[in-house]
Amino acid sequence: MIVSIKNDDGVTSYDVTKIEDENVRANANVIISKVSQLEVLLEALNFTSATHRGNLESLLKENPDAIVETGEEEVQDTETDSE
Repeated sequence: MIVSIKNDDGVTSYDVTKIEDENVRANANVIISKVSQLEVLLEALNFTSATHRGNLESLLKENPDAIVETGEEEVQDTETDSE
């Protein structure tokens, strides 16, 4: 399996099947599997987040009474009595 890793120095490709030490090769394959699963989860979370944001925006657009005018926001002063 060839793995390409991109960093600040560019892209470096590695052939995991050429690793002679069986334990190191197995560890590399486990890490590759974990990274792949995490990438799929990240993509799913990004998609879900974008969908929920879109739904929220649609919901809020349908409720103009929730709009806050800039500059007219109420500022609450909190005073404490030190008696």
